[in-house]
Amino acid sequence: MRIEFIFDADCPNVEAARNYLRQALAHAGSKPGWKEWDRASAESPPHARLYGSPTILVNGRDVGGLPPSDGSESCRIYTGSAGEISGVPPVEMIAAALRAGGHNRSGWRNLFSVVPGVGASLLPVGVCPACWPAYAGLLSALGLGFLLETRYLLPLISTLFGIALFSLGYRARSRRGYRPFALGVLGVSVALGGKFIFLSDTALYAGLGILVAASAWNSWPRNATESGSCPACVHGAETATTQDA
Repeated sequence: MRIEFIFDADCPNVEAARNYLRQALAHAGSKPGWKEWDRASAESPPHARLYGSPTILVNGRDVGGLPPSDGSESCRIYTGSAGEISGVPPVEMIAAALRAGGHNRSGWRNLFSVVPGVGASLLPVGVCPACWPAYAGLLSALGLGFLLETRYLLPLISTLFGIALFSLGYRARSRRGYRPFALGVLGVSVALGGKFIFLSDTALYAGLGILVAASAWNSWPRNATESGSCPACVHGAETATTQDA
């Protein structure tokens, strides 16, 4: 992961942008670390002079989605998800770019947290294992034949579904918020009801589909919100954004 911080020494928004970058990295569970380029310095690479101040690049891409410009001196302006204007990229914008750049890939791994629960929920309920040679043979070979009994299967599936819901809720605000979690709760409720209460395969599969969809939604990287640049610095933005935080 390559993170670059580009700035003009006289830009009033530099310190606030650094602080937001630290917050985004901490939110992702990483130690602060990035390369800084002063656009006026002879040591700065050519690409660093093509952006306004402050700019944060993740693997060479601007967190605000802005392409390189002619390098004219200007402070950046950013538009947050709620439409607020600021001279500093919002923490969520930076965090989204970090996730998209591969800084935090656990989101896609979380997608697989639903697999054990889905697999266990497809085991038969309330039937003697002898009636299900395929299931019984496999689970017995693993010493898990007892899982085909309802008294064991219900706690097992509930535990695995609980793990899946935990993965949806953990650090949800840094991904897609709590809507995927709420959708996952709905999916689990429908699946458990179809499995153990209504004995309905339709409800079971519908619930599993909802849970998988919620996990995929939760894992999908967020797009950065709008940004731009202006010919004059956005004065007072540092104070405004600090108060908003």
